[in-house]
Amino acid sequence: MTPTRVRRTLDRLAYEVIERNRGGDVLVFGIRSRGTVLAHRLAAIIAAETGATPPVTHLDVRAYRDDRTDDFAVELGGAITSGWDVTDRDVVLVDDVLFTGRTARAAIEAVLAHGRPRSIQLVVLVDRGHREYPIQPDFVGAVIPTKHTERVVVEGEGDETHVFLDD
Repeated sequence: MTPTRVRRTLDRLAYEVIERNRGGDVLVFGIRSRGTVLAHRLAAIIAAETGATPPVTHLDVRAYRDDRTDDFAVELGGAITSGWDVTDRDVVLVDDVLFTGRTARAAIEAVLAHGRPRSIQLVVLVDRGHREYPIQPDFVGAVIPTKHTERVVVEGEGDETHVFLDD
């Protein structure tokens, strides 16, 4: 995906979020680390369209992953850097690439540790398949079928973000 296509894709995703959420009154959580960059861009587009800037925060899901094999330890309550209460709010999780579903599952668990949201929706720039959990995104920028051994790389900042396959 070229930078121009990434821009157009994020515009479309933002409009879809606005439509589903009655004007975009949502909390936007960017899944560490590329998801955070995309979350800020998505929120800026929503703000430009609706006039209301949705709150955006970084979501660190490392402590909630079920496939960690090291001694990594993070206080479970510290996943959402802002400390916002998500109770009765629409939460939009943003990530760059959806692959096995493990990160998305961990993100859902992290959000639930901070309250009971009205809804949790998942926005991904690229869905590459190969799911290990029954996780499906609500909003998808592009579906890129890949081999299990290939990687989808999202690189660059701002309007220079592009996506490519890496063997």
